[in-house]
Amino acid sequence: YCRTVALEYMHIADPRQRHWFQQRMEKAHQPLTHEEHMHALDKLNEAEIFETFLQTKFVGQKRFSLEGGESLIVLLDEIAQGAANDSLDEVTIGMPHRGRLNVLANIVGKKYGQIFKEFDGDHDTSGTGDVKYHLGNEGTFVAANGKTIKTSLAANPSHLEAVNPVVMGIARAKQDVLDTDDYSVMPLLLHGDASFAGQGVVFETLQMSQLRGYGVGGTVHVVVNNQVGFTTAPIESRSSTYCTDVAKAISAPVLHVNGDDPDA
Repeated sequence: YCRTVALEYMHIADPRQRHWFQQRMEKAHQPLTHEEHMHALDKLNEAEIFETFLQTKFVGQKRFSLEGGESLIVLLDEIAQGAANDSLDEVTIGMPHRGRLNVLANIVGKKYGQIFKEFDGDHDTSGTGDVKYHLGNEGTFVAANGKTIKTSLAANPSHLEAVNPVVMGIARAKQDVLDTDDYSVMPLLLHGDASFAGQGVVFETLQMSQLRGYGVGGTVHVVVNNQVGFTTAPIESRSSTYCTDVAKAISAPVLHVNGDDPDA
C-alpha cells in the first residue's frame, strides 16, 4: 500500500472476499515487464497525440478534451485486454463527454478519419441531429496479443449520469439474448468525481445492481477524479471522505490509483 495503488476492502462483510483481496494485495511488489511498460507508453502516446492534433488542427472547436487524464486510456486498455483474454463477448461502455472522442478512437476503434471528418462538419448522425461528443459507436478492440473483443459505447446526449442504467440495461439485454449463465458482457461505466458522489442515479444504479431482475454479474466503474467537480472544491460538494464512498453501500471494493503513474 506504500506505492501508488490503495485498496479499500475491509468494509466487505464476506470474509472469503476479504481474504481474496488480501492474498493478491499483501505480497511483494512485482515490477512490470519491459513489454508492459512499452505498451503503456504506446497507449499514453496515442491518447496524447490525438488530443494535441485536435487542438492544433481544429482550434476553438468544442471537444471536451482528456488532457491531464491520458492515463485513463492506459487503464481502459488494460480492462479491455483482460476481457478479451478471458473470452468475454463484449465490453459495453457508458461515459460522460470528457475524453469521449479519445475513447472512441483508442478503445472502441472508431476510425480517426471519421472523427476528423465530423470536425469538418461531415456529420452522419442518422437524423438525430446530435453532436459528435454525444454519439456512441460499436467497434472491435484488439489486444496486444492479437485477441479481439467487441466494444460498444452508448450514445449519451446528457451531461448527467443518466447513461448508467441505460448501459446496465444494454448489458443485461445482450446477456439475455446470448442466454448463457456466465455474464459474458461486461458493463464499464466512467464518471467524474463530483457526479459520482452527487447524482442520485449513481446510487440507484448501484442499489439495483445486486437484484435478480437487474443483475449483470458486476460492473467496472472508473471515476476520473480531477478534484474539482467542474466548479466546486471537494470540501464544498460532499460529506464523505472520498467520492467513491457510495460504492461501500453494496460492499464493492474500491481501488484508488494515482493517475500520474500509468503503471499503477
